[in-house]
Amino acid sequence: MRLALFQPDIPQNVGACIRLSACFGVGLDVIEPVGFRFDDRAMKRAALDYGPLAHMTRHQDWDAFQASRHAGRLVLFTTKGATSLADFRFESDDTLLFGKETSGAPDHVHAAADARVVIPIRPDARSLNLSVSAGIALWEGLRQTNAF
Repeated sequence: MRLALFQPDIPQNVGACIRLSACFGVGLDVIEPVGFRFDDRAMKRAALDYGPLAHMTRHQDWDAFQASRHAGRLVLFTTKGATSLADFRFESDDTLLFGKETSGAPDHVHAAADARVVIPIRPDARSLNLSVSAGIALWEGLRQTNAF
């Protein structure tokens, strides 16, 4: 299982996902361009000293990410998802993809996804934070595939 972030805007979210990658032992793909300098102090502060434990790959753009993708399904987490997280069945080689914080994933990313999943929240709430969503999804995927 892997995490992938599509053109993230907020360095603290990338830092938190670096920590997720390190703590759960999964790969992290960051699809550029990003909305900050990658050496941003806020991202380093959020990742703390977990960077060396993380397995992060930076991709120049969407096409480079697609060309280097591992086997398995591309599972897009989106507020426009078709399947509730409660009903989705993960596979151990899934890549869990999260869109840009400010605008989500564009149509071509939705079209490339093998599955689209929504994390159910209250109807009057807009969305969860990206790194919170990634943590929820990754934990559930690892639980379902007995990866702990």
